Amino acid sequence: MTVRLGGMALGNGVLVHGPTAWACAVRTENGELKVVARRKRLRASQVTNPLLRGPARLAEAFALLPQVKRALPEAELPMQRPQVLASMVGSAVALRLAKQSAIRPAARELLTAALSLAPAALALSGGELAAYHGAEHISIGSYEHGEERPKEHERCGSHLVGPMLVTNVAGNLLAERVPAPYRGAARAAAALGAVAASVETFGWMARNPRHPLARALARPGHELQHRVGTREPTPEQLEVAEAALRACLELER
Repeated sequence: MTVRLGGMALGNGVLVHGPTAWACAVRTENGELKVVARRKRLRASQVTNPLLRGPARLAEAFALLPQVKRALPEAELPMQRPQVLASMVGSAVALRLAKQSAIRPAARELLTAALSLAPAALALSGGELAAYHGAEHISIGSYEHGEERPKEHERCGSHLVGPMLVTNVAGNLLAERVPAPYRGAARAAAALGAVAASVETFGWMARNPRHPLARALARPGHELQHRVGTREPTPEQLEVAEAALRACLELER
C-alpha cells in the first residue's frame, strides 16, 4: 500500500513526512550524508473536521521544523537565510502601506495577497534550495506513481497559491463590510476560513486534476514551481532525497 507523503526542501537537504512519521536527510559541508527519522508529535491526519483540517495541516508542518532542527542541527531551514528574513520585513512594510492606500478594495486585496507571496518565492529561488525542491518532488512522485517523475509535483504546496489568492481576497472583502468594532475579529475569522477553504479546495484539485477549474487554480502554482521553485537536481542531491524517503517509509511501515 502506498503511503501518502509530503515534503519540504531545505537549503542542504530534504524533509519527508507521512501520516505518523518524518525523516530528514542533509548533505553536510564536508559531504557527509546525515539522516534522522522520528515519530510525529502532532498528527493532522487525525483531524476530520473540514474547518480544522487545513489549519491543522499547516500547524503540523510548522511544528516539525523545531523538531528537525533539534534532531539534526546541520539542517538549513529556508527562513534562516538573511535574504528571506529581509524579504519578510520588506513584505510586511509593503503590506501595511498597501492596506493604507486609496486604491479600490478588490485591487488592494489582490496586491496584498501577491506581496505576501514574495518571501516564499525568494526562499525557493536561492542557493541549492530549488534543486533540493526538485529532488523532493522526483523522489516522492516516483515512489507514488511507480515510475520516474519530473521535478514538478501535482501536490506541491505551491498549488495553494491560486486557492489562497481567491479565498483571501473574498474573505477580506467580506470583512471590510463588517462594522468597525468587529472588523478585527472578522478579519481573523476570514483568514482562518481562507486557510480551511484553500486546503479543502487543494484536496479537490488533487482528486480532479483534469477539471477545468482545478487546472485554472493550479496554474499559478505550477508556473511558480516550474520557473522559480524547482531546478533539476544533481545525482548527489537526489541521493539525499531518496535517503529521507526510505527512512520515513521505514517508520511508517
